[in-house]
Amino acid sequence: MTLTRSEVRQAQARAAAMIATAGIVLSEEEQGHIEVAGFGLGNLNVQGLQLITYVNTDRYCAKELVLFPRQTCPQHLHPSLDGMPGKMETFRCRWGRVLLYVEGEPTPNGQAILPAGSESSYTVFHEIILSPGEQYTIPPSTYHWFQSGAEGAIISEFSSTSRDELDIFTDPSVERMPVVVEDE
Repeated sequence: MTLTRSEVRQAQARAAAMIATAGIVLSEEEQGHIEVAGFGLGNLNVQGLQLITYVNTDRYCAKELVLFPRQTCPQHLHPSLDGMPGKMETFRCRWGRVLLYVEGEPTPNGQAILPAGSESSYTVFHEIILSPGEQYTIPPSTYHWFQSGAEGAIISEFSSTSRDELDIFTDPSVERMPVVVEDE
């Protein structure tokens, strides 16, 4: 499923407003380059992600990830490539609350709400809850997914090189690279 240009613009404006509320300053150019990832699943507000990439080189990457209230980034991993380990990333919560799920012993009574119709695509349930100022590092080639709390969340991501187009999702319906169509 695709996103329309107006849906993208609305999500960009909403993400920019959340970033401003959190006291994070973006340049005008950065505001115009907020990526909207709907993952081709047809319900951006439930399974989606908004992000700004500050830098992505062959050595490191820095991004801001914006999640609307209860929005979920689907389960995925960053695979090894040409003998290089997959992306290692550190999530630092800047605003709101983040429910992060990684491989490991499942947490009883986890707080996330699984997206209706996609429940079978979520298989890791070791819960890490991040509040502002808290961070967690996800090792390379580790399945993970995350969801914001009721007010949304902003996460600063610091990682090795990002190759988003190579991410492996457990939901075969996911299309990582956005497809945007003009409004009719």
